[in-house]
Amino acid sequence: MSEGIRVWDVPTRVFHWTLVLSFCGAFLTSESERYRDIHVMLGYTILGLIVFRLLWGFIGTRYARFDSFLFTPGEVLGYVSDMVKGKARHFVGHNPAGSVSIWLLLLLAAGSGVSGVLLFQDIGGDAMEELHEVLSFGMLAVVAVHVAGVVVSSILHRENLLRAMITGTKSSEREQGAERSYIWLGVIMLAVVVAFWAGYPAFSATPSGAVATHAGHHDDDDDD
Repeated sequence: MSEGIRVWDVPTRVFHWTLVLSFCGAFLTSESERYRDIHVMLGYTILGLIVFRLLWGFIGTRYARFDSFLFTPGEVLGYVSDMVKGKARHFVGHNPAGSVSIWLLLLLAAGSGVSGVLLFQDIGGDAMEELHEVLSFGMLAVVAVHVAGVVVSSILHRENLLRAMITGTKSSEREQGAERSYIWLGVIMLAVVVAFWAGYPAFSATPSGAVATHAGHHDDDDDD
């Protein structure tokens, strides 16, 4: 008999929503010289979140671990084909199609963050600037596809995946639930992020000539 079970632990949910907030904020401030420090701060936040997620992917709870959503290309294609036909199999954790977007988001977020730090330190010049832009817009594209996939899967399987990532629960068999919620770790994560955001302005120092925008548009000084 199906019932509400825990699927997404608290640290995974904190990671997810903090990443969403940080990426949106970083993207919206990417072209503004005025909000450059905020852009850089959020970029560092994204990198910190990715480091946590890589660790949690090995030691986390059942559906947070990488081995729970590691599918072959054939499984992914088969799932997409079945989804188009409206008969895709239900997965408690990430489905094969969703897993692709998760892997891409982790890769692109890490690449965008690292290239942004290098660019901020004035390393790599125009090539790094171009790479940072491509990775950032690539991540935006994957986010859009991911959101569309969440909507389609929610309709297909008649379950609210957005709500599941907020509450951490889904309807399934009791024995399929995650072991623990790790509320204490989620609270620590939030405290660390908030403390970093609060303290960053006091410790930040913008290198001369640094570029913190993903598109990398420079304002040339007028020599009159």
